[in-house]
Amino acid sequence: MKRQPLAFRMRPTSIDDVIGQHSLLDEGKLLRRMVEADQLSSMVLYGPPGTGKTSIASAIAGSSGQHFRMLNATVHNKKDMETTVEEAKMYGSLILILDEVHRLDKAKQDFLLPHLESGLLLLIGATTANPYHSINPAIRSRCHIFELEQLTPEDIEKALHRAINDKENGLGNEKINIAPEAITHLSLACGGDVRAALNALELAVLSTLKGKDNVRTVSLSAAEQSIQKKSIQHDKNGDAHYDVLSAFQKSIRGSDVNASLHYLARLIEAGDLVSIHRRLLVIAYEDIGLANPQAGSRTLSAIESAERIGLPEARIPLANAVIELALSPKSNSAYKAIDDALMALRDGGSGEVPRHLKDAHYQGAKNLGRGTEYKYPHDFPDAWVRQQYLPDSFKKHRYYEPKQTGKFEQALADLYKKRK
Repeated sequence: MKRQPLAFRMRPTSIDDVIGQHSLLDEGKLLRRMVEADQLSSMVLYGPPGTGKTSIASAIAGSSGQHFRMLNATVHNKKDMETTVEEAKMYGSLILILDEVHRLDKAKQDFLLPHLESGLLLLIGATTANPYHSINPAIRSRCHIFELEQLTPEDIEKALHRAINDKENGLGNEKINIAPEAITHLSLACGGDVRAALNALELAVLSTLKGKDNVRTVSLSAAEQSIQKKSIQHDKNGDAHYDVLSAFQKSIRGSDVNASLHYLARLIEAGDLVSIHRRLLVIAYEDIGLANPQAGSRTLSAIESAERIGLPEARIPLANAVIELALSPKSNSAYKAIDDALMALRDGGSGEVPRHLKDAHYQGAKNLGRGTEYKYPHDFPDAWVRQQYLPDSFKKHRYYEPKQTGKFEQALADLYKKRK
């Protein structure tokens, strides 16, 4: 009988074995509390491919000690679900892990609903699709929704090393000498998909012939071929990684579209979506800023789209964002203003809030002179009146220096000049 794939064998049987997903499974987080208190309720786990949705579902079931059955909404029919219900009646209740839950047709939904209501079945659905868009409201309203985060390269490396050392389910019975750069490449090139990384690792190991003392020496080249992505000079912990990120931001800041796309391509080839997303948001607010305020929300929208669809298609919304940011007018005025304000605060202390701005919403405040001379701007033309807001020790400080780039900041600059 052919052995099951490594990624399947390495599925966790307990939530303590789950890699990543700290926002759900760290101490004190809701999902962990539900499992530890044995107070499970129906839920939907959704996120990009390879983030461990089905693995976490089986780990939750394993940790609970309850009987469970795994089905796929696309592959299994209503008859399979009827068999599962009969099995649940034998045990009193049963956890149904349902992959591709958004594919449930109406007949299957109608069949499941009363059994979810009665508690005979506890549903743990898994899907890559946003449940608020793709799952029938009748099912969704009976489930907690948990969004899984994309695994980081560090998470993937941890999973790879665990598989290499595991003698029961992994490759621990093989003598393996794997190059560190091969592990790094697999962790980056898989794009956050731990299943792809584990399958590539297994292929790289088993396709490498045994050498002296029966050792399989797995090279970077073997890893590249197994995951079908060529390595580039991009060590995520070394200078090359930060050099590429630096060049990426500086190219966008310098409005060089072609250079910006070049460095985006290098980061995509390395599978480093996390760094791309973080850096693009920083650029949108640090370098574009008030010259084009809408760039921030559009960049975030592009990032969310990239996360939803995953690689290779993720490159498309990211390219849209990069081209817009590179060609957008630039302003670092907000970034410089807050840095100047922080520096002044650290150098000169905080100063006392002017008496007329202090809280006056308590009995006796007026007796202390709190808020008595405050002028309510909405009572004046254009909702503005001149009065002191800064502490006395800071009242001559000016932090914001508008840039004459972009119509939005030009309008802000005109108002700022009038109200200085």
